Amino acid sequence: MAGMSGRAQLMWDEAVTGYDFGPGHPMDPVRLALTRKLVGAFGLDREVEVVAAKPAGESTLQLVHREDYVDAVKAASADPAGADGSYGLGTMDDPAFAGMHEVSALIAGQSVGAAEAVWRGDAEHAVNFAGGLHHAMPGGASGFCIYNDASLAIARLLELGAERVAYVDVDVHHGDGVQAAFWEDPRVLTISLHEHPRTLFPQTGWPEEVGAGAGEGAAVNVALPAGTGDAGWVRAFHAVVPELLAEFRPQVLVSQHGADTHFEDPLAHLAVSLDAQRAVQLACHELAHEHAGGKWVALGGGGYAVVDVVPRSWTHLVGIAAGKPVAPETVIPEGWRQEAFARTRQLGPQRMTDGRWPVSWAAWEAGYDPGDRLDQAVRATRRAVFPLRGLLP
Repeated sequence: MAGMSGRAQLMWDEAVTGYDFGPGHPMDPVRLALTRKLVGAFGLDREVEVVAAKPAGESTLQLVHREDYVDAVKAASADPAGADGSYGLGTMDDPAFAGMHEVSALIAGQSVGAAEAVWRGDAEHAVNFAGGLHHAMPGGASGFCIYNDASLAIARLLELGAERVAYVDVDVHHGDGVQAAFWEDPRVLTISLHEHPRTLFPQTGWPEEVGAGAGEGAAVNVALPAGTGDAGWVRAFHAVVPELLAEFRPQVLVSQHGADTHFEDPLAHLAVSLDAQRAVQLACHELAHEHAGGKWVALGGGGYAVVDVVPRSWTHLVGIAAGKPVAPETVIPEGWRQEAFARTRQLGPQRMTDGRWPVSWAAWEAGYDPGDRLDQAVRATRRAVFPLRGLLP
């Protein structure tokens, strides 16, 4: 695996930890700080180029977001008490806070910078684990997301001349904002694997959502039953993603790695381990090399088990992108565990595994069980979208 990676960039500016909705909110920025510390504890920051990109400016933000919405974010940022709720600002999910526009634009800038570096060949892979804020809509905040950095990175790639960009989202929540941004655009293939909309926010991402107009067949949704574990989750990924990427032939792969599929996550109902998350990160890396010339932009996303899961999951992601994957059995440095306890009063994990490596799963090609709920979900997706792409369902 190490031989597959060239130069990698880690997009990081300490100021991204200012993306803080306040005490008690699940999106605790300590998860970013602890991830960065764990990356450093393993020396992975010496294996990548650590880059702080500039914040996304007005013209970049407007590649996806409406001008009136950006103005509303700026106004709420200057006067949080006066936030305009009609834009989804000042809500329980997205409380307004001072400096909100600046830090949201900074996170977006890291993802845009990652896309630029990969497109221009300054880096083969680039990671922004502070990004992946996939719910923000062109005209509104949603689901802890103010600016949609994933959509902005993709829009910037198109602006730079990319003709085919694939977006693969394995967050537990549907990547609704990215799907919405490119709903009618055949240049962008959006694939989202998520918990079924019947049981989880944002209640979208049904298999029948396939895009419209010229973009029909360019939106793909795998709605997984609550309770899906490692074998089913990895099986579903491999039953859908590789075949679609082979047909689409993307020039860049953008992937979103929300860690909230984990069985410890407090906001969702999948039962996926850290080891399965690592398996899918490895798969995305391989697929980028197989189908996108190695051009890979990897983003973070959700994840609310802020000590036990998120830092380990995204440290694995950085290691994979750097060509120095961290072995699952690796012991976590005691200094990091002490810092995690000092910051959160939570005991940190001991090793970089949940004890489920290697993850075993059954390939789709070997056959499916029509009575199995996971297989029913995969079949619904394949039936809805594969024929639109000239593939057998």
